[in-house]
Amino acid sequence: MSTVAFHTLGCKVNHYETEAIWQLFKDAEYNRVDFEQNADVFVINTCTVTNTGDKKSRQIIRRAIRQNPDAVICVTGCYAQTSSAEIMEIPGVDIVVGTQDRHKLLDYIDTYQDERQPINGVSNIMKNRTYEELDVPYFTDRTRASLKIQEGCNNFCTFCIIPWARGLMRSRDPKKVIEQATQLVNSGYKEIVLTGIHTGGYGQDLKDYNLAQLLRDLETVDGLERIRISSIEASQLTDEVIEVLQQSQKVVRHLHIPLQSGSDSVLKRMRRKYSMAHFSERIQKLHAALPGLAVTSDVIVGFPGETEAEFQETYDFIVNHHFSE
Repeated sequence: MSTVAFHTLGCKVNHYETEAIWQLFKDAEYNRVDFEQNADVFVINTCTVTNTGDKKSRQIIRRAIRQNPDAVICVTGCYAQTSSAEIMEIPGVDIVVGTQDRHKLLDYIDTYQDERQPINGVSNIMKNRTYEELDVPYFTDRTRASLKIQEGCNNFCTFCIIPWARGLMRSRDPKKVIEQATQLVNSGYKEIVLTGIHTGGYGQDLKDYNLAQLLRDLETVDGLERIRISSIEASQLTDEVIEVLQQSQKVVRHLHIPLQSGSDSVLKRMRRKYSMAHFSERIQKLHAALPGLAVTSDVIVGFPGETEAEFQETYDFIVNHHFSE
């Protein structure tokens, strides 16, 4: 039986997708081994959200090549999508697949083993308008499972490479989401974490269906005890979503809402789609609707051109709005 080893860098979406890719190998009767072992195939799922992610990805790729020069080295993920030519130049890399067409990976391996010619399977992600179905029926964590509901982002913030790595917004078919949620519950999972590249944007590309409706439908899944939303933008916290959260018996009272800056002038340079007044109003409405709600966030300090006064605006906003630790 052939063996495969995985190494995942980056976010929860990458970890979800590694598990999904493993299912493809499992169905093809591969045996999964630790990354430190001498596998027949190494799959490195890369990250590119920072230059550190790029560097770590290259380090892991080279480590796999050193461990077993005869193995098939497959590189996928965001760094593979944005920098496939750069990765193909690394001696020993055999197959590069980006953030789509992961289902072709096994065919690429067969082709490579026959022809022994490196394969660059990366295509233009911006042309893709279809969500790639990648099911994960089982996770290592026996109580909590991730459930990917969407792919891509349309925001094009000035600091972020993600639209070029993941493409534009594509929502998963709601029937498929509910089917997988039910499957996970039947496998013993009590808690599901809704995840995606821009999770709160779910449904923006669908007709007459949105995140609020998905949460309502997930509420009806028998045996599902807890629902977490991995991250949601302030601009996506509509009155309808807040009402659903207030009424829910299953959504965990913790939300991660990226702030990035507490200064309107910095937000404008970042090309964020909200003002501080709007962010503040949404936070206050959330706390009024959901007493005891924990809110966490992300902040970028030292954004190009940020002044001491703009930094102070961010600091004051955080202090005044009592984010959770």
